[in-house]
Amino acid sequence: MRGIISAATGALATSALFAIGIPRAEAQANCRFLMPLGGGAEPVVSKRIGPDRLLGRTNWNTDFIVDQPFTSYRFFFTSASSERATFPVAGFMRFTDGTSLQVLNETPTFEPGAGRMFGPFSAVPGKRTNLMNFRVGSSSQPAALGFSYRISVQGCT
Repeated sequence: MRGIISAATGALATSALFAIGIPRAEAQANCRFLMPLGGGAEPVVSKRIGPDRLLGRTNWNTDFIVDQPFTSYRFFFTSASSERATFPVAGFMRFTDGTSLQVLNETPTFEPGAGRMFGPFSAVPGKRTNLMNFRVGSSSQPAALGFSYRISVQGCT
């Protein structure tokens, strides 16, 4: 049963990549989707940019679990908003030694349903990656508040 769910999830995610202009061969070439930390059984996370907070945490960060060594990583973003929107996005590699490396920091504008792949970003020699962090939202971009999106991350060998 788990294999059937995994295959269906992979096919759905690959179809989504093809829809945003990523060729099927490139989407499947020795890459697999990472699962979100604390998420369900789906590798694609849907969110809406929430407000900054004085106390507590924002919903801007999503961590994806790296459960094996990969040579590179790719971030995928798709706008789920009904209007043109600007999204502040950042991506980080988090390592087992507690350090991190920012690999992505952009503020692209997307039409409704449009998406983009960011990367590939090479693994850091001598470091073991344990999480990939995708941050969408920023206190410096309050106009992005309320916009919806879908994100995922792939590890590639």
